[in-house]
Amino acid sequence: MSHGDDDPADASEEANAADDAEEEADAPDDTEAEADAPDDTEAEADAPDDAEEEEADAEEEEADAEEEEADAEEEEADAEEETEGTDESADATAVPTRPDDATEESLNEYLDEIAALLDDAETEADLDDVDARLDDAESGIEEADLPEPEEDDEDADDPRGDLEDRVAELREGVEEARGPYAEDVVDAIEDAAATLEDTQWTAAGRDDAADAVTAFVDDAADAVDEAVDADAIETEPEAADRDATAPGGEEGDAVDDGATEETDGTEADDAEAEADDADASESENARIAVLVDALDAVAEGIESADLDPDDDADTIAALVEATDALEAGLDDAEEWDDLETHEQLRAQGFYDVLGHYKDYPVEWSALKEHEARGNVDMILLALDSLTSDFMERHCLESLERMGKRGKTEASLEELLGRAEKRDQFAIRILGKMAAEEATDTLVEYVSEDSNPQLQKTTVKALGEIGAAEAVQPTADLLDPEGDTDDLVRPHAARALGLIGDARAVDPLADVLDGDGSDDVRAAAGWALRQIGTRDALEAVAEYADERSFLVSTEAEKARRSLDAASATA
Repeated sequence: MSHGDDDPADASEEANAADDAEEEADAPDDTEAEADAPDDTEAEADAPDDAEEEEADAEEEEADAEEEEADAEEEEADAEEETEGTDESADATAVPTRPDDATEESLNEYLDEIAALLDDAETEADLDDVDARLDDAESGIEEADLPEPEEDDEDADDPRGDLEDRVAELREGVEEARGPYAEDVVDAIEDAAATLEDTQWTAAGRDDAADAVTAFVDDAADAVDEAVDADAIETEPEAADRDATAPGGEEGDAVDDGATEETDGTEADDAEAEADDADASESENARIAVLVDALDAVAEGIESADLDPDDDADTIAALVEATDALEAGLDDAEEWDDLETHEQLRAQGFYDVLGHYKDYPVEWSALKEHEARGNVDMILLALDSLTSDFMERHCLESLERMGKRGKTEASLEELLGRAEKRDQFAIRILGKMAAEEATDTLVEYVSEDSNPQLQKTTVKALGEIGAAEAVQPTADLLDPEGDTDDLVRPHAARALGLIGDARAVDPLADVLDGDGSDDVRAAAGWALRQIGTRDALEAVAEYADERSFLVSTEAEKARRSLDAASATA
């Protein structure tokens, strides 16, 4: 066997054989891997359990997160409560208090804080608190040692006065902030009722007023439906007519008792016209009374509701709005003053006495006819409505000519009102009417020496009235040494004669005996004759041979009266 060099191919084969042997040696490992294969299959079998576990872990983590979030919210709530408590504490700390060291500056700061408190006030209790603090501020101002201004220096600073002005201004603010109250609503309703009663409405105006009241009742019932029942409140003015004509009503009760006096045709017509006017006026008053009663019923309902200004603020606001609408409705309703003068006169029948309108001015013609018929109310209507001096004079002259016939309650009221303003025309008419009601007013003018014309008119009127209360003040005017004008003294003497009081005999006899004016003496003689007592006539009769014709004439008349009295005795 040769030991020479090995063949490369053989070497290669040997190497490959060695590798194969090594691979075979490793084969058991592969077998072992194959043996381990079932473990991998088991792992795959355990995979669902791991997923469930992971899901459970995730849910647990989510629960933990939610718990943490809840804890965070709780901590936040606690923080908010703590903050609110802090705020409340701060608010409590911020309540205005009067400064211990009361100076102008500190008191002004205190008032600033009170003003802020007023701005934030929402309830009556808040406003009461502001009022209490203003009282406290006033006490502080009063006690404060503040500089006083010099009396002679009008421009000097006045800290105390300025502070007091601020307090007063804040108090006004408190009052403005209060309410409205139910009492304010009731007061407004009462004012509306007074307007209804005091206003002279046209027919259309009355209807408009009724509509305004009806709307108000409905609105009030909506606001306080339990206290105000709109269905139970009558607002139709015609209800008054139904009541009047119903069985048992006033109109139904009127019966003819057969005791009527006989009158001529004109008087009967006038009486019937006056009765119709009275009925119409009464009917109008009754219709307005229905509306007034409706407002009274609403006011009573509101009072019974016992509304609280805080708790029932919305209700009260609705009622205030309703009363404002009521007031506006009444303002818009037509009244007589809204009409032209001739429209008023025509509507009230002033021209009805005329058969035509050809006379000029037509009002004067109608006035004459009313005077002839004794229609005092129509004359007063013209006096009130017609503003021209021409018609005013003729209206007053009509009343003067009518005298006692023209004396009514209405004419007295008109003339007394004018007499109180020293209107001599009115005073003269009151004398013609013999209006005793004017005595107290007229007696005050008797001593008006500075106005002789007023004195003259007044004493004459008092004489025509026969005012015994005027005897002494009128007799005082006879004194020749007094300040009474000579124009007045004869009228004073005649007035005493018209009054006819025996107390005037002595002062008149003194005038007749020693006065230097024949006019005054003659007036005194005339007055004594009017008094007519024996003493009075004898005082005049002794001057029958008097040089003054006027005086001797009165004396002769007095003597004849004495002779006639003796003859009949």
